[in-house]
Amino acid sequence: MRAIVVAAAAGSMALTGCSSNDGNATDESKKQTDAAAQSKPVKYGDAAASTGPAAEVPGAKSGGTINVYTQSDLSHMDPGQIYVSDAGQFANLIHRGLTNFQEDDKGNLTVVGDIATDAGKPSADKKTWTYTLKEGIKDQNGNLITSADVRHSIERMYSKLISDGPSFVQSWLSGKDYRKALPDGPYKGKSLPDSVLATPDAKTVVFKFTQPQPDLPQALAMAGYSIVPKKADTKEKYDKAPVALGPYKIAEYKPGKSIKLVKNDQWDPKTDAVRHQYVDGYDFTLTIDQGSQTKRLIADQGEAKNAIQFTDSVEPTMIKDVVTKPEVNKRSVKGYQPYVWQMTFNLDRIKDKRVRDAITHALPAQQMIAADGGKYGGEAAGGLMGPTLPGFDPSYDPFEKLKNPNGNVAKAKELLKEAGVAEGTKLTYAHSNTPRGQKQAVIIKKRLEEIGFDVQSKEIDRATFYTQIGVVKNQFDLYMTGWGQDWPSPSTVITPVYDGKLIYDGASNYSHINDEQVNKGIEEALTMEPTAALAKWKEVHKRIVEEINPAAPVYYSKQIQLSGSNVGGVKYSTESSYIDINDLYLKQP
Repeated sequence: MRAIVVAAAAGSMALTGCSSNDGNATDESKKQTDAAAQSKPVKYGDAAASTGPAAEVPGAKSGGTINVYTQSDLSHMDPGQIYVSDAGQFANLIHRGLTNFQEDDKGNLTVVGDIATDAGKPSADKKTWTYTLKEGIKDQNGNLITSADVRHSIERMYSKLISDGPSFVQSWLSGKDYRKALPDGPYKGKSLPDSVLATPDAKTVVFKFTQPQPDLPQALAMAGYSIVPKKADTKEKYDKAPVALGPYKIAEYKPGKSIKLVKNDQWDPKTDAVRHQYVDGYDFTLTIDQGSQTKRLIADQGEAKNAIQFTDSVEPTMIKDVVTKPEVNKRSVKGYQPYVWQMTFNLDRIKDKRVRDAITHALPAQQMIAADGGKYGGEAAGGLMGPTLPGFDPSYDPFEKLKNPNGNVAKAKELLKEAGVAEGTKLTYAHSNTPRGQKQAVIIKKRLEEIGFDVQSKEIDRATFYTQIGVVKNQFDLYMTGWGQDWPSPSTVITPVYDGKLIYDGASNYSHINDEQVNKGIEEALTMEPTAALAKWKEVHKRIVEEINPAAPVYYSKQIQLSGSNVGGVKYSTESSYIDINDLYLKQP
């Protein structure tokens, strides 16, 4: 999953971590061994595990409104368009899908039925999966959700209307060129054949694949596969006014300014094994920069006592003010995120691998980490698979980034000379207009100019960053991207980002890599059982990094967030890699 552009975000396996309350100014930053301990297999829940209500949070009270601080608008609210973490976090408040992740107090994950009765019933070969819908699931308008709504939600993902959402289920059902199977989605009255997706009655949905798909329950738990009721679908307009199935609904939306959520009275807790509805609502302010968020929450006065950071982190220069003050530190959560920040090369424009290798060697990872919170924000990366993935190898470092975390300028110049690159060659670097993006742009520009490039820095609004670099014919040479697993498997990192069959506007193959060996390796790994596939994924990863280098590994991401002293139920979520949005309440409503 893409990381949002100011801080990394919503993925499957970030480290659960809470700060100690003793106030000692010791190093509480997380280590790779901590993250590895969290890379446990996800369990699939039965009907009992999927039955609501969700387990009560000890001491939870009802009432009041939580204030949510974020510094820009959400990337999307239409489920089909959601593949960035800010929207993914928001989705759990208002949307529901067939399945969802249930998380215990130790951060262990179980996939349970959300609007379905369980995580899914597979055939023996795992090519066919059957879902039965729970009784009484309604949208905010009181309309009963049926299998026709599930079919509609899947089929609209095929349409050209949807450009930013996940593509796993569609491609599993209809192949890599799935859009050709239903180019207008369901909007012109056409449907997928029953041999692919069947809805034999109002409560039954059957997925039929040509290959085993043991990960389907986890894929369906992604926010992008949440339900869009057929009657409510307003196509392009839906992104600004979606209809809720979750515990909250949108009462007011002022684009770029604020979102007000109130209770959805059609949500029935007896049908939901994951979410709570403790508070009366959430007031999102979309204009508070990272520094102001941090200052308000450190001060913990007035409305800030009822506030949380949403997907932003503590402002890097203020981390010391958090970790060295016991009364503030105890209100922080810390942990690994599943994201690897990487300098992605547009291979259509930077065609010489020696140039890509030179830039990789030159990048000062440590300086860039310092601009994102230092040891509490990240650590230098050797490869493109992060510490939270099964099979992670901490010694893998082909570009010696761990040995030279501030880069190797001499090696970079040597490679550029070998490639015949003239002094003053222009490079266009795209970055987000966030404080971190701006700070890192200065560092990157200075280093690339040091090795001989003339760098044109192009700033892009955070909310549209991935949309703009996701255009295949974009005019940028390189851009920083963050990517993390959608669930604990290399398949959700390597496939969407490096599969040459996934090059089109809105796809996540930002480098436009299209290598026959990589493509073949991906196909082979996807047909194997997850444990057996690990060796193949490592082989594919090695070729991508060492023989092609479509993206320079920069750093593995960590997170530190704050909440106000009156917010209860605060813990770090293994599933979202943020404050767990499902268990919050106000201590004094």
